[in-house]
Amino acid sequence: MSNNNSVFPPATPIMSQKRADLAPEQVEAFRNFSKAVFKEGALDEKTKQLIAVASAHITQCPYCIKGHTKQAKQKGATNEEIMEAIWVAAEMRAGGSYAHAALAIDEIEKIDGL
Repeated sequence: MSNNNSVFPPATPIMSQKRADLAPEQVEAFRNFSKAVFKEGALDEKTKQLIAVASAHITQCPYCIKGHTKQAKQKGATNEEIMEAIWVAAEMRAGGSYAHAALAIDEIEKIDGL
Protein backbone atom coordinates (compact mmCIF):
# COMPACT_ATOMS: atom_id res chain seq x y z
CA MET A 1 0.00 0.00 0.00
CA SER A 2 1.15 3.53 -0.69
CA ASN A 3 2.05 6.21 1.84
CA ASN A 4 -1.13 8.21 1.25
CA ASN A 5 -3.84 8.59 3.89
CA SER A 6 -6.48 6.78 1.84
CA VAL A 7 -7.80 3.29 2.49
CA PHE A 8 -7.54 2.75 -1.27
CA PRO A 9 -4.21 2.81 -3.09
CA PRO A 10 -4.14 5.48 -5.79
CA ALA A 11 -4.96 4.49 -9.35
CA THR A 12 -1.62 4.80 -11.09
CA PRO A 13 -0.08 3.55 -14.32
CA ILE A 14 2.13 1.27 -12.21
CA MET A 15 -0.94 -0.33 -10.56
CA SER A 16 -2.61 -0.70 -13.97
CA GLN A 17 0.49 -2.45 -15.27
CA LYS A 18 0.58 -4.80 -12.27
CA ARG A 19 -3.02 -5.84 -13.00
CA ALA A 20 -2.17 -6.35 -16.67
CA ASP A 21 0.93 -8.39 -15.80
CA LEU A 22 -1.08 -10.68 -13.53
CA ALA A 23 -3.94 -11.28 -15.99
CA PRO A 24 -3.04 -9.92 -19.44
CA GLU A 25 -5.78 -11.65 -21.45
CA GLN A 26 -8.52 -10.66 -19.04
CA VAL A 27 -7.32 -7.06 -18.81
CA GLU A 28 -7.19 -6.75 -22.60
CA ALA A 29 -10.68 -8.26 -22.91
CA PHE A 30 -12.03 -5.93 -20.23
CA ARG A 31 -10.49 -2.86 -21.88
CA ASN A 32 -12.01 -3.84 -25.23
CA PHE A 33 -15.38 -4.46 -23.57
CA SER A 34 -15.22 -1.08 -21.83
CA LYS A 35 -14.38 0.73 -25.08
CA ALA A 36 -17.31 -0.95 -26.84
CA VAL A 37 -19.73 -0.13 -24.02
CA PHE A 38 -18.79 3.54 -23.79
CA LYS A 39 -18.63 4.12 -27.55
CA GLU A 40 -21.43 6.35 -28.86
CA GLY A 41 -24.42 4.33 -29.98
CA ALA A 42 -28.11 4.69 -29.20
CA LEU A 43 -26.92 6.72 -26.19
CA ASP A 44 -24.40 9.52 -26.55
CA GLU A 45 -21.11 9.30 -24.64
CA LYS A 46 -22.09 11.98 -22.11
CA THR A 47 -25.26 10.09 -21.16
CA LYS A 48 -23.30 6.86 -20.82
CA GLN A 49 -20.84 8.56 -18.49
CA LEU A 50 -23.68 10.01 -16.39
CA ILE A 51 -25.12 6.50 -16.08
CA ALA A 52 -21.65 5.30 -15.08
CA VAL A 53 -21.34 8.02 -12.41
CA ALA A 54 -24.71 6.98 -10.97
CA SER A 55 -23.82 3.27 -11.14
CA ALA A 56 -20.46 3.91 -9.50
CA HIS A 57 -22.24 5.47 -6.55
CA ILE A 58 -24.58 2.48 -6.27
CA THR A 59 -21.68 0.00 -6.43
CA GLN A 60 -19.65 2.32 -4.16
CA CYS A 61 -16.48 2.08 -6.23
CA PRO A 62 -14.29 5.10 -5.43
CA TYR A 63 -12.10 4.54 -8.47
CA CYS A 64 -15.16 4.41 -10.73
CA ILE A 65 -16.67 7.51 -9.13
CA LYS A 66 -13.52 9.52 -9.77
CA GLY A 67 -12.84 8.17 -13.24
CA HIS A 68 -16.37 8.43 -14.58
CA THR A 69 -16.93 11.88 -13.05
CA LYS A 70 -13.82 13.03 -14.92
CA GLN A 71 -15.03 11.37 -18.12
CA ALA A 72 -18.53 12.86 -17.74
CA LYS A 73 -17.01 16.34 -17.44
CA GLN A 74 -14.82 15.69 -20.49
CA LYS A 75 -17.90 14.61 -22.46
CA GLY A 76 -19.67 17.87 -21.59
CA ALA A 77 -21.72 17.01 -18.50
CA THR A 78 -22.46 19.94 -16.24
CA ASN A 79 -21.92 19.84 -12.49
CA GLU A 80 -25.70 19.92 -12.08
CA GLU A 81 -26.18 16.94 -14.42
CA ILE A 82 -23.57 14.95 -12.50
CA MET A 83 -25.21 15.76 -9.16
CA GLU A 84 -28.66 14.90 -10.52
CA ALA A 85 -27.33 11.54 -11.72
CA ILE A 86 -25.98 10.93 -8.21
CA TRP A 87 -29.39 11.74 -6.72
CA VAL A 88 -31.01 9.25 -9.10
CA ALA A 89 -28.52 6.67 -7.83
CA ALA A 90 -29.31 7.57 -4.22
CA GLU A 91 -33.03 7.10 -4.85
CA MET A 92 -32.45 3.76 -6.53
CA ARG A 93 -30.30 2.51 -3.66
CA ALA A 94 -32.79 3.70 -1.06
CA GLY A 95 -35.68 2.45 -3.16
CA GLY A 96 -34.21 -1.03 -3.17
CA SER A 97 -34.23 -1.10 0.62
CA TYR A 98 -37.80 0.18 0.70
CA ALA A 99 -38.96 -2.35 -1.90
CA HIS A 100 -37.26 -5.23 -0.08
CA ALA A 101 -39.25 -4.37 3.03
CA ALA A 102 -41.89 -6.59 1.41
CA LEU A 103 -39.65 -9.58 2.21
CA ALA A 104 -39.46 -8.61 5.88
CA ILE A 105 -43.21 -7.97 6.05
CA ASP A 106 -43.89 -11.36 4.45
CA GLU A 107 -41.61 -13.07 7.00
CA ILE A 108 -43.20 -11.16 9.91
CA GLU A 109 -46.65 -12.25 8.77
CA LYS A 110 -45.50 -15.89 8.53
CA ILE A 111 -44.04 -15.78 12.04
CA ASP A 112 -47.07 -14.00 13.48
CA GLY A 113 -49.44 -16.37 11.67
CA LEU A 114 -51.16 -13.63 9.72
